[in-house]
Amino acid sequence: MSPTGWPDASAAGSDDGHTMKPMASSRILQVIATRFSARRAALRALGVAWALLALAGCTPQGMLLSSLIPDGTTSMLLSHLQSEEEGNRKRVAELEARRDWDGLVKLAEEGLAKDRRNAGWWLVAGYAHSQAGRHQRAIECYREMAELSPDDMVGWELLAQSYRAAGQPQRAVQTLNNALRVREDVPPIWLVLGYSYDDLGRPDLAVGAYRAAVKLDNEFALAWFGLGRACARLNRRAEFEQAFSALERLNPPLAKELAATRPGPR
Repeated sequence: MSPTGWPDASAAGSDDGHTMKPMASSRILQVIATRFSARRAALRALGVAWALLALAGCTPQGMLLSSLIPDGTTSMLLSHLQSEEEGNRKRVAELEARRDWDGLVKLAEEGLAKDRRNAGWWLVAGYAHSQAGRHQRAIECYREMAELSPDDMVGWELLAQSYRAAGQPQRAVQTLNNALRVREDVPPIWLVLGYSYDDLGRPDLAVGAYRAAVKLDNEFALAWFGLGRACARLNRRAEFEQAFSALERLNPPLAKELAATRPGPR
């Protein structure tokens, strides 16, 4: 069992039949320590946006929305291209602002032609494909990013969300369990795992993921919402009320949304 009380992710299958090459524990910790702090805010923003999209439910409209990424994405993209020349970074910002997804893909492909091990360009390509609704292409790009930079939780989360958008929630679960092998203390990863179990019609499993998220971050309103919604489906009234109480303090609009799902008396 993991420290969060969730089954050890090492028991899960690899993503799409790809087994990630093991890294020495000391190397993983060293890399994470140097990179994780700078990217945590971007990852949290992604988790917030995806959580709001989850309110739309698993509908065709919701699946279309799930290709979106929050405002301010340019900063997230550029943070992964810090070693690139300023001209290319400027073009990324310009193409993203114009929503020229094909142009952004072309720019990323030019960068990858020079260095196919540049995880940042795989991120840019995946983002552009997802924005254009080409979820399978986005999956291919984010999978490359995750293999090249397994310490970067942004890549894992976007890969999982692309699987969800493509209607493959079981692949999303496998992807997130792979991410948890690298790092177990990133709340948005647990959050999206909860969404993926919800997609599969398994609120009983989703509850455990949402619990792990709020245990790591007791202020994570969106995880409380997911927990409350799953508990409503399972008619777990006491746990529902706990989540509702937390949301009343943290996010009243979400609390109001959750109240509409309150389970009745048994």
